[in-house]
Amino acid sequence: KLANYESMTESEKKAVILELSAFELIDALHRIIPAQIPEPTEAMRALEPVKLPVRSDVFGEVRRTSDRINQPVTLNVQEAFMTYMKVSFIAGIVIASPWIFYQLWLFVAAGLYPHERKYVHTYLPMSIGLFLGGVVFCFYAVLPVVLDFLLGFNARINLTPQIRISEWINFAVLLPIMFGVSFQLPLVMLFLERIGIVDVATYASQWRMAVVIIFVVSAILTPADPYSLLFLAVPLCLLYFGGLAIC
Repeated sequence: KLANYESMTESEKKAVILELSAFELIDALHRIIPAQIPEPTEAMRALEPVKLPVRSDVFGEVRRTSDRINQPVTLNVQEAFMTYMKVSFIAGIVIASPWIFYQLWLFVAAGLYPHERKYVHTYLPMSIGLFLGGVVFCFYAVLPVVLDFLLGFNARINLTPQIRISEWINFAVLLPIMFGVSFQLPLVMLFLERIGIVDVATYASQWRMAVVIIFVVSAILTPADPYSLLFLAVPLCLLYFGGLAIC
């Protein structure tokens, strides 16, 4: 709606289209000037409605006001700037994620034996791919469904949401980051198995407990709606069994 409004000319912003019944329009004119406008006949009721474009500064102000209702709001003077900085910071993390993960794996490698350090070069591409895959999956598959459910719920109970910009950004930006981090599960499983902390038999025997833990953690990390919980928990369960198969 904002894009449509911004693309309008000033004349279009001040215009509305009035649709009137042809019969009622002629009848009203007949009442005002009966000598010039004859009384409408019953056959005129079947005529198409008459569309009249009307322009006024008042209509333009009403259009601007109604359009702003659907936009996020700020509640203090610094909120917009701090939100902009937060988005820039998180976007920087996503863009720089290959280097960040490389440094993290180098930090882990410092505490490993020489024969274990070779795993860093194997895990690094997998780690980056899983992280970016989780972010993209959340942004394009999860957010549209979750937002449709949450905003649709407001509409079903006749509520008009007024979304605070900082809360909207926290939801729309941090949720993909959490998905990206959570998608590291099979890599963590493989790493723990390779260094001997957990064996394959333990992964296989404790899969029921793992599923319960995944659903509990997903409920904590996601908003209070069933869709985002399932969208995180179900892929993590599949990634758990995928990690088990890799191990």
